[in-house]
Amino acid sequence: MKQKTLERWSPWVLLVVSILIWEGLCRAFNVSEFVFPSPSRIAMQTIEFKDVIAGHAWRTFWVTMVGFGIAIVVGVLLGFIIGSSRLAYAAVYPLMTAFNALPKAAFVPILVVWFGIGIGPAILTAFLISFFPIMVNIATGLATLEPELEDVLRVLGAKRWDVLVKVGLPRSMPYFYGSLKVAITLAFVGTTVSEMTAANEGIGYLLISAGSAMQMGLAFSGLVVVGAMAMIMYELFSYIEKHTTAWAHRGSQGE
Repeated sequence: MKQKTLERWSPWVLLVVSILIWEGLCRAFNVSEFVFPSPSRIAMQTIEFKDVIAGHAWRTFWVTMVGFGIAIVVGVLLGFIIGSSRLAYAAVYPLMTAFNALPKAAFVPILVVWFGIGIGPAILTAFLISFFPIMVNIATGLATLEPELEDVLRVLGAKRWDVLVKVGLPRSMPYFYGSLKVAITLAFVGTTVSEMTAANEGIGYLLISAGSAMQMGLAFSGLVVVGAMAMIMYELFSYIEKHTTAWAHRGSQGE
C-alpha cells in the first residue's frame, strides 16, 4: 500500500521540486524574464491574461479532439485491415512507416493552399501526426495473435472473422490504449504547430503573438496550458485503461 501511494504521488512531488529549483535558479542568477521567465512570473501572466488564454486554449482543445477523433476511426480501421491479413501487413506496413518518417510540419503549407487559413490545416495536422501509433498498435495486436491459439479456435469451429473479432480485438485493447496515450500528446503537438503558421486563434497563434511582443511569460503560459491539457487527457485514458484492461497489467489482482 505504501509503495502504491508513493508511486501515485511521485509525479506531483517531482513537479513541485522541479518548479522550486527552476524558481530558485531564476532568482539566484537574476535571469531576465525576456530570456527565461520564472514560474512565479508565468503564474502572474497566466492570471493576468486568463480570459485570453482560456479562449485560445478552448480553440486548441476542440480542434485537437476533432483531429484525434478522426485519427482513432481511421487508425482502428486501417489497423484492423492490416493486422487481419499477413499479406496486407507485409505490403502496407513499410509504406506507412515511410509516411510516418515525413515531418508533418512540412504538410502545413500544403494544407493551407488546399484549405486556407483556419481550422482545416490544424485538424488535418493533428490527424496526420496521431493516427499512425493507433494503426500500428492495432495491427500489431492482431498480427501477433499466437498461431497455436488460432489453430485451437479453428479446431473448435471458429471462423477467421470470429477469431479476429472475439479474440484478436479484445487482445489488442492494451495496445490500443497505449497508442491513445501516445497519440493524444502528438495530436496537441500537431495542432499547436499548425496554429503557429496557419491560424489566427489557438495556443500556437498565442505563442507566436506573445513571442513577437516579447511577452515570454505569456508564451510560457501557453506552453503550460498545452502540457496540462495533454496530461489530463493522458490520465483520462490511463484511468479508462486501468478499469477496462486490468487483466493485462501485472499486479492488478492486488488493487
